[in-house]
Amino acid sequence: MTAADYGTERYIYREHTVGETAVGLAWLSLGALLSVLLEVVYVGTRITLPAGQIIAFPFTLPIAFGFTLVLSRTALLWTQNRAVAGIPLGVWLAGYLALLLWPEVTGDVLVAQTLSGAALLLAGTMGGGWPLIRGK
Repeated sequence: MTAADYGTERYIYREHTVGETAVGLAWLSLGALLSVLLEVVYVGTRITLPAGQIIAFPFTLPIAFGFTLVLSRTALLWTQNRAVAGIPLGVWLAGYLALLLWPEVTGDVLVAQTLSGAALLLAGTMGGGWPLIRGK
């Protein structure tokens, strides 16, 4: 049985004003900036096993994928224009680039210059890009 059999159909409210859409996308973009900052800071996480071995534990990779996916899907609820819905992903990518270039300004390296740092960029881009390419 489908939702239509029960008399309930999926309804997406699309009668937003331009201002409401702009504010919604601004909040999503702020979330994207906070997300990329935390993901970059913790991508180099290492854990110590009971035997004393230290291993890399980049737990922010699936978080980056999932969170940017949610950002893009939510943006698609605000607008059907995929370019506009891609604004939070663009902000996430701009934030990553800014943190990558941070050492040129201050000398402090924030983005790990390792495979984990590159994988973070890939995970965030794939997660946020998937709904924009696929739809829904």
